Amino acid sequence: MRFKITVLTLCIFMALLTGCNKNKKGTDNMTPTPTSAVATETPTTAATSPTATTSPTAEATTTPDVVTTASLVDTEDAFVNAIGKNGTWIIAILKDMTINKDLVLDGDFKNSKGESERKLAFYAQDEDRNITARYTLTAPKLTINSVDAKIQGGIFKGDVYVGAKNFQLVDARIDGNLYFTSDDAKTSFQMDSTSKVTGKQELKKK
Repeated sequence: MRFKITVLTLCIFMALLTGCNKNKKGTDNMTPTPTSAVATETPTTAATSPTATTSPTAEATTTPDVVTTASLVDTEDAFVNAIGKNGTWIIAILKDMTINKDLVLDGDFKNSKGESERKLAFYAQDEDRNITARYTLTAPKLTINSVDAKIQGGIFKGDVYVGAKNFQLVDARIDGNLYFTSDDAKTSFQMDSTSKVTGKQELKKK
């Protein structure tokens, strides 16, 4: 009787040992899972970062400036916002416009080449940059406070007051008077052979 009890006890003990070993093996088999997940995330992130950074840069260099950085406007509010300090370096109107209040071109800007420039474009052009339409902006007064500013390709009807250096007329016309409010503004003004001022050009200091 004692012999049977001893044998039965040994069998139960052996069964418990076998069960413990199986549990240990099951636990060991699950440990590689988080390791492989981390290994998968690391190369994916590293490969994605440079692609996201370089793609937009490549596109920006091949896209025309007027598309990527211009304000194309056909309403009074849009034009007034675009010529302000928080506007853009090119402001292009899409039709003849009349604004019954004084306007101020303000703020200093750089073009896509990093050069100082501010441009009022009163014209439309095709893909080869040929002018297809010219527009007229009418307002009582336009004050130029932005350095390196220009009116190009169309007509401003009203008086223009220039207080900043290097103002230009490029293939454009001012139907009104052109006043300079400083000596530097007057001496640095340039106008090409296709441009015209119908009124007076004179120094008018404040």
